[in-house]
Amino acid sequence: MSRIYGTTEPIPAATRRPVYSPLEVYWEAFQEWRKRARLRRQLCQLSDSELIDIGITRGEIDYVASHPSIDPTGCRSR
Repeated sequence: MSRIYGTTEPIPAATRRPVYSPLEVYWEAFQEWRKRARLRRQLCQLSDSELIDIGITRGEIDYVASHPSIDPTGCRSR
């Protein structure tokens, strides 16, 4: 009979290194770009009076869509 000496405890999470994936960074950037493009498209489909109701003009659509901190509808969760 043989004996095995050692620990069988899992490695604590603090000692694990985070895995860096450049692909994940690009994927997240791509998803953010798609979200901004979708917002721009939806805002362009609104009439001028609907845009005024939410507080922007047609000329501000690109600015609002490219700055995620601006909320044109006032209903996004923070």
